[in-house]
Amino acid sequence: MPEESTRGRFVWYDLMTTDPEGAKAFYTAVTGWGTQVWEEMSYTMWTVGETPMGGIMKLPEEAVAGGARPHWLSHVAVPDVDATVARARELGATIMAPPTDIPTVGRYSIFTDPQGALIAAYSPAMEVPDPEGMPPVGEYSWHELATTDPEAAVRFYTELFGWEMMSDFDMGAMGVYRIFGRRGTTMGGIFRRPAEMPGPPAWLHYARVADLNAAVEAVNQQGGQVLNGPMEVPGGDWVAQILDPQGGASALHQVKSA
Repeated sequence: MPEESTRGRFVWYDLMTTDPEGAKAFYTAVTGWGTQVWEEMSYTMWTVGETPMGGIMKLPEEAVAGGARPHWLSHVAVPDVDATVARARELGATIMAPPTDIPTVGRYSIFTDPQGALIAAYSPAMEVPDPEGMPPVGEYSWHELATTDPEAAVRFYTELFGWEMMSDFDMGAMGVYRIFGRRGTTMGGIFRRPAEMPGPPAWLHYARVADLNAAVEAVNQQGGQVLNGPMEVPGGDWVAQILDPQGGASALHQVKSA
C-alpha cells in the first residue's frame, strides 16, 4: 500500500483500444516506448527502458457495441482505494468498476468525476518511488482535464487526491487555465472544454519526447492524426495533441532547451 506521501501521483496508464497490435506499433514508433508481456494475465505493459509505466488491452466487443471508443485511462495513487471511492461517491462520482484486487499487484477502482471524466484510483502493493522534478523522456510529464465545470472539478480533485492549485493562466476568450500539482511540483491543468470539442469531459496525458517534430512526423507516418501543433506554450515548451490510428487521444511534450 502506498504511503500518504504518494497520494495524488499519476502512476499507471492503460490504453483500451480496438487494435492492440496496431497501437503497439504506433506508440513505440512515436514515443520510443518498449513493450513487455505480463504472463500472469496475458497483458502487455508499456515500458520506459526497463520500467513498466502502463499497459494495453483490447476493448471488449460489447463495450464497442455500446459506444465505447479507444481511450487512455490514468491511475492515481491513493493510500486506501475503498475510502477514496467512498469519498468520490459522496462528492458526486459514478463508480464504473468497484474496488478490485489484482493479486500481488494492488487494488484499483474506476470512476467518472461529477462532470463525466474517467479516472482510476490505485493502491499498489509495492512501494512506488516518488521522483522529483521533470519526468524523463518517455514518461508522462503533463496531465490535462477539459471539463464542463472547471471550478467543480477543482473542488472534486483537491478534496479527493489532495492536489494543490498552484497558479492560473488567463487564456482570454477561452477562460482560465488552472494549474495543479502536489508537493510543490506542477502536474497539469484544468480548463473549460470548448463547445466545439467532441465527446464528454476527459483527461489528456502528455508523453515527454526528445524531439517533438520527429515525433509528429512519426505520427503521420504511422497513420495517426495531428489535431493541434506543434505549438509553443507559455514557458517555452512545445506540445502537440494527436489521435492514434484507432482514435485514441493523446499528446506529446518537448521541454524547452536549457
